[in-house]
Amino acid sequence: MAKIRLFIDHPLAEGQPVPLEAGQAHYLSGVMRQRAGDRLSVFNGRDGEWSAEIVDLGRRGGTVLPLAQTGAQRDPPDLWLLFAPIKKARTDFIVEKAAEMGAARILPVQTDFTNAERVRQDRLQAHAVEAAEQCGGTFVPEVAELVPLSRLLEGWDGGRRILWADEARAGPAETLAGLPRGPWAILIGPEGGFSPAERSRLGGTPAVVPISLGPRILRADTAAVAAMALWQAACGDWGAAATSVQTR
Repeated sequence: MAKIRLFIDHPLAEGQPVPLEAGQAHYLSGVMRQRAGDRLSVFNGRDGEWSAEIVDLGRRGGTVLPLAQTGAQRDPPDLWLLFAPIKKARTDFIVEKAAEMGAARILPVQTDFTNAERVRQDRLQAHAVEAAEQCGGTFVPEVAELVPLSRLLEGWDGGRRILWADEARAGPAETLAGLPRGPWAILIGPEGGFSPAERSRLGGTPAVVPISLGPRILRADTAAVAAMALWQAACGDWGAAATSVQTR
């Protein structure tokens, strides 16, 4: 794998030059000290991973030339992450880890006890891109705009089940081995939990499946990682690719 990986939102094909944005050109030249003729890996979320050569770099942008595809496109399972934004750094953490762990879409939701009234969708999307660049992925999940949970549930497609990490069920961890395959979403609440009205609404929604994440109430960012890990191991691409560990 090349040392440098870059997400470029343009079609990738052998011998077809693609432009770089000014920020990408600055990163390559000013931060990574790259020059024309140096090699890197590029991906666009659709065409797999490519070996590419830097053609030119300038203040306003640059150009790279894809040489050959070095990896097939790897899309994540059909899993969405719904979460209530918390403090800035911890919200960034949730988005980064969701991208690394294989979320197909990330949706911030406004709940009754959500502290953040707005989020910078563009900034969170940039965090998702950086996470994909660093973890070797070829897919970047969309980060949606903040939407009220009540509105999201009103138009919810019942064909996509929601795994609700319910802090009130703290106790023995529940296995996800019996979950059916298909489209899923994971719902993580705010620091103050869900309001009584929200709990009633979630409990009355047929698509919602409540679950305990263990005997301790987890912080929101920890809960997001734990729930995604459990789902991926039971229903996602972790389970399909799992291998046994050899011990001495």
